[in-house]
Amino acid sequence: MSSVPERPPARGSVLYDPKIRAVAYQVLLLAALGFLVYSATTNAIENLRAAKIASGFDFLGVTAGFDINQKLIYFDGAVSSYGRAFWVGLLNTLLVGAIGIVLATILGFIVGVARLSPNWIISKIAKWYVEVIRNLPLLLQLVFWYNAVLKPLPEPRNSVQLNGIRFGTPDFAGILWMIMAFGLSYALYVGAGRIGRNDTERQIGKVAAAIVAALGAWYLLPGIGILRPTEGGLFFLNNRGLYMPEPIFDEMARLLPRMLIVGVVLAFMFRRWARRRQSATGKQYPVGLVAIALILGLPALTWAALALFDVNPVTFRYATQGRFNLTGGMQIYPEFVALTFGLVIYTAAFIAEIVRAGIMAVSRGQTEAAGALGLRPGPTLRLVVIPQAMRVIIPPLTSQYLNLVKNSTLAVAIGYPDLVQIFAGTVLNQTGQAVEVLAITMAVYLTISLVTSAAMNIYNRRVAIVER
Repeated sequence: MSSVPERPPARGSVLYDPKIRAVAYQVLLLAALGFLVYSATTNAIENLRAAKIASGFDFLGVTAGFDINQKLIYFDGAVSSYGRAFWVGLLNTLLVGAIGIVLATILGFIVGVARLSPNWIISKIAKWYVEVIRNLPLLLQLVFWYNAVLKPLPEPRNSVQLNGIRFGTPDFAGILWMIMAFGLSYALYVGAGRIGRNDTERQIGKVAAAIVAALGAWYLLPGIGILRPTEGGLFFLNNRGLYMPEPIFDEMARLLPRMLIVGVVLAFMFRRWARRRQSATGKQYPVGLVAIALILGLPALTWAALALFDVNPVTFRYATQGRFNLTGGMQIYPEFVALTFGLVIYTAAFIAEIVRAGIMAVSRGQTEAAGALGLRPGPTLRLVVIPQAMRVIIPPLTSQYLNLVKNSTLAVAIGYPDLVQIFAGTVLNQTGQAVEVLAITMAVYLTISLVTSAAMNIYNRRVAIVER
């Protein structure tokens, strides 16, 4: 039987080869992008040349000629440069971002846990907070806080004076009345929890009793004598902000950084020693508590030692009310308060849902096992549920942190001097260096986002469950 040689398969057209077509499409796409970039660059250069605007970053050394109300570093519009204005705006943006992330995380965790509370009132309040806040535009909320809450405050000449608190000698008769009042409020709390016909009525009664106890403490606490309001106002509130005593560090400014560094070093050394001892003996040590005590305790001891030798570690410059305005003190501007409130309250609504989802992702058997071991609901949530839920919470939580920082650019609507308003607004309008200014601004926000993501990814790897 003769064998017939096999013919090689016929090769199709090159145009129908998927690999060649994929390469061709990518080459065409890159060519189109290159053409667009070249056209945009050429057009920008011609427009700048026609407007007689020099390209480059030399404008950063030119005197700014405008002033900024809130600044964390020295800035004088008559002598400071545009580069200095950039750093002022950047620090203001970082200040709002840092404070907003911390407060939004705390509020979001509280609301997220409250949504799963067995208390009907607390869970419904948390639910309506989330549903209302996250469905309202953030810009509308910022305008509300600024124009409807802070702007209607009185003028500086009619500032609201808020008293401070001073310590005094205790009045034992007042303490006796206070103990009796707390005993009565506790009896009301317990009684209200038993009178209701169902859980909802009992919870309402407990909340009402707690409110009565809080009001009683508010009116009776000054009568003890330990805490009394100061004479005259230490705080002034008006439509230009809150004026509060400004701390002036004399000796503490020199010693506090050193004490903090020493405390951090000692805390790190104790942490390493405790880990070695735990692995060797199995004995547990309160590492976190000791670390906080070392970091915060050394500056406190330094403060006390200076006070013993009649050295004022910190003095205060108080605000004084003049005929038309206030002078001295530390001024917290309403734009900063409105922006911080708006970002915190808005972002916390999304964080609350993330926390709720993370807690619900933990198996119910974990809670039941903790209850079988005798743990109460509070320690179970703190020691068992939350640590396991963090692996689900952290990835979307990172996105909310980035959104908070990027949403801070809406500060332009209420006049807060952040990076966008100062640098991409005033500096851009005065210099016309659109390409350079916008490139720097975008690079800054990109850097902030990448650094935040990297830090959260490092933390995520530490809390992630290691598969074996």
